[in-house]
Amino acid sequence: MRSVAAALLVAAGGVVVAGVNARRAAVAGGRAEPLADSFRGALTAARRRMDRRIRVNAETVPVTAGAATAATGGSALPASPGPGGGTHGAEAVDAGVTFPGGNRAPVAPGPRRPAGARGFVPALEGLRGIAAVGVMTTHVAFVTRSSFGSPVKRVLGRLDLAVAVFFAKSGFLLWRAHARHAREDKPGTARPTGEFLRSRVERIMPAYVVLVAAAMLLLRQNHVNGPVTWLLNLTLTQIYTPRFLVAGLTHAWSLAVEMAFYMVLPVLWTAMKGLRGDSAKWRIPAILAFGASGLVFPAVPWQSLGLIPAGVNVQILPPAFTAWFAAGMLLAEIATAPPGTLVRMCRDRAARYGWWVAGGAALVATTVPAWFSEGFVHPGPVEFAARTGLAGAMAFLVLSPVVLAPEGTRFPVLESAPLQKLGSWSYGLFLWHQLVLLAAFPLTRTALWERRMGVIWPVTFGGSLAAAVASYHLLEEPARRALERR
Repeated sequence: MRSVAAALLVAAGGVVVAGVNARRAAVAGGRAEPLADSFRGALTAARRRMDRRIRVNAETVPVTAGAATAATGGSALPASPGPGGGTHGAEAVDAGVTFPGGNRAPVAPGPRRPAGARGFVPALEGLRGIAAVGVMTTHVAFVTRSSFGSPVKRVLGRLDLAVAVFFAKSGFLLWRAHARHAREDKPGTARPTGEFLRSRVERIMPAYVVLVAAAMLLLRQNHVNGPVTWLLNLTLTQIYTPRFLVAGLTHAWSLAVEMAFYMVLPVLWTAMKGLRGDSAKWRIPAILAFGASGLVFPAVPWQSLGLIPAGVNVQILPPAFTAWFAAGMLLAEIATAPPGTLVRMCRDRAARYGWWVAGGAALVATTVPAWFSEGFVHPGPVEFAARTGLAGAMAFLVLSPVVLAPEGTRFPVLESAPLQKLGSWSYGLFLWHQLVLLAAFPLTRTALWERRMGVIWPVTFGGSLAAAVASYHLLEEPARRALERR
């Protein structure tokens, strides 16, 4: 309200000063016009200045002490070169505003770049923690037969689509440097392939290898598994064989898909390295085509053509999920490009709720019995494509307001300490929750498939959280530091 009042005062003062000056000049020149005409002309000029000032304020950072510090070389608001050699944030050109009398006053810096343009985005960490809990909840609902039969249960049965958020987040973070590299018209690629692949192995494999050993050794039903099963699961290649499901490791299919994406990503960014500078506009159509291929892939009769062995689940192979990764890659391109329509749609603080409601609607649409089967039922190609497409749209809609909001926008809940911690521990929560879930049944004296989700869920969440904390502090972080020193 103070900014509105200030704008009105400036406008009123401008009207008075401009009117008096215009009248005085007209009288001195012998061309005095009626006072009403003088006032009308001054009012029109002042209104134009006010409209211009409002547009500037709507698209820029408010002038604060912190912004002034950054504009003079301080560190309150970091800025960086923008595409094409321009600048964003505190380094934007100060055009200034001329007030009556010839005085110039500085305006606020230019449009803030999207929060996801570079650097760490805390709200993404909170979303990752929520997504991990969603995946765990679906698995609890499945084994307690609570994933079908009512609208609420059907939603619980489709929270596995939170995996799309994981994949899109990976696509965004891993593609962002290459999108920015291309927009800045730099040659080659942004990151060496060997360095990238090593970082991915260091992040994923240490805790996962321990999980495989624990599942194989602690679960009696896995003692019949031989060296081949061990090898397939240790190398995340189990999804390329029939009957790959192993107790305690059934959820690892998504890690196998993600690891395959890591292998393909350098091929993609190398193939697109020529689309830079003025040609960068073709990157988004190329990524859209990559994502659309995943919707078509399961419909091709690969096994009838003899290209995929019989018994392999085509709907769990990596090419079937390109739409989910492409959703994040598109966000990376949009966040690093000059701000456009989607970025402007995320600038209002209240807009995030509209985006999230739309994302929730996409998820709920996958639970409508008239359109989609309930529970864990193997869908046909058309249903699979529709479900996967809606999940990709949901991931895009959920991540967009976080990634495309102006830099410095706060998301109090997602950035709260509990969700930040949950995000840090989310990988461990995802890894260990299946083992904890299997242990929750005998611990609570509940038979498998018994409808006691209200009992099994809190035990599974509490045990999985404890395992995730231990995994993070005793395994994941020590392994990462040790491998980085080599």
